[in-house]
Amino acid sequence: MKQPIKLVVLSVLFLFFAINISSAQDKAKQIDQLLSTYNQYGQFNGSALVTENGKVIFKKGYGSANMEWNIPNEPNTKFRLGSITKQFTAFLILKLAEESKVKLDVPITTYLPDYPKETGDKITLHHLLTHTSGIPNYTSLPDFFKDKSRNPYTPEEFVKTFSNLPLDFTPGERFSYSNSGYFLLGYIIEKVTGKTYEHYLQETIFTPLKMVNSGYDRPEVLLENRAAGYEKNAKKISNASYIDMSIPYAAGSLYSTVEDLYLWDQALYANKILSAASTELLFKPYISTRKNESYGYGWVVSEKNKGKDAAQLKIVEHGGGINGFNTNIVRIVTDKNLIVLLNNTGGTVLDEMSNAIRAILYKQSFNQPKKSLAFELLDVFTEQGVTSGTVAYAKLKNDPTYAIKENDMNDVGYQLLQKRKIKEAIEIFKINAASFPKSGNAYDSLGEAYLADGDKKLAFENYSKSVELDPTNENGKKVLEEISKNKTK
Repeated sequence: MKQPIKLVVLSVLFLFFAINISSAQDKAKQIDQLLSTYNQYGQFNGSALVTENGKVIFKKGYGSANMEWNIPNEPNTKFRLGSITKQFTAFLILKLAEESKVKLDVPITTYLPDYPKETGDKITLHHLLTHTSGIPNYTSLPDFFKDKSRNPYTPEEFVKTFSNLPLDFTPGERFSYSNSGYFLLGYIIEKVTGKTYEHYLQETIFTPLKMVNSGYDRPEVLLENRAAGYEKNAKKISNASYIDMSIPYAAGSLYSTVEDLYLWDQALYANKILSAASTELLFKPYISTRKNESYGYGWVVSEKNKGKDAAQLKIVEHGGGINGFNTNIVRIVTDKNLIVLLNNTGGTVLDEMSNAIRAILYKQSFNQPKKSLAFELLDVFTEQGVTSGTVAYAKLKNDPTYAIKENDMNDVGYQLLQKRKIKEAIEIFKINAASFPKSGNAYDSLGEAYLADGDKKLAFENYSKSVELDPTNENGKKVLEEISKNKTK
């Protein structure tokens, strides 16, 4: 006897949802296994959230929010966001533009009449939003962390620390990441609205979206569920160095949770507080930053493979880093998928983790987590010197449980430099450059080590290679000029 059509339809729908639930559960299990391994290897200590088709399929904390008290990280743990702040600042600027309170294509002196006109008349808000202003990045200035980062400033006071510096290039000429630009955008918001950046942000975004666990981080405020920030030196963990939160300001002073960032993600699709046309401006690829990547307004924009013969995935994302924390938000807008990773042990391989999670979502293969070879080498190079260090490298480089991670090797090299173990640092940087021959940063670090060793010839060669690979390396260009000047004297 035939089943009624209604029953057949219901059966098919039940089967469809059961398959989807099973698939989501399987993916969540894989993600948990992945992040648990990263945590076991000391490479992830934080909170994660993943959605598929706009629905949360996974959220969990790993490791400790406070190591002294052994308090675990949870999905509602609050982390400093670092440069993820920039997407909120860009949003506020577009909100003001939509309300005809600012224009993106006029000089910044329109809103900051006291800014030096020689440079300010050439720079627009668009230049600030896209890191094409040419204003030097204040966090890259000599002795910034030593002389300025611990001291409180008003926005007006701090702008004066970099506003009179010569531009690195003609505005609009190229991309060069600059926290200075986003600091200025925050200051412009205050000038235009007559409110503090913090106040305008709260009333425009956080309150309407019910992001009750997000805000401008002030260390003097008692903040429930706040994660402490830590730094990893190889396998050793210490409390993060202090930074006054007036310094990162509109470029990096916010805190949030993975759950609140999910609310933010969903609001961007719904156009709740900004029109669709204005929101779309956030994600336009205005200028290329590297192969297959461009910068929008506070977001990195790219397309990546979905699978064989499948359409490309449109991805908008951004990372962040601030003393003791690093963060990553990846929005796969093609399918309304989201990956949020917030970590409170300094820098780690969040991009690598995000790529693996994306592969799980799309049933693709991915590289399994591996231990960092850099951390094994640090102790040997520090305690036993160059010869023993190179022997250890030769032994471990073919061990499948280890991997050479570029950032880790770079960090270890600088730790050796700080200990005045210059020959050892050179060997580490040489290994890194050989392992990542297309990385301008790897050659820049090697050049710096050779310069510290007094070998200007090899320093010049490696800085030249760095600038060749990364034309945005302004510091490398300055060092090359200095070496060249000294040659002619």
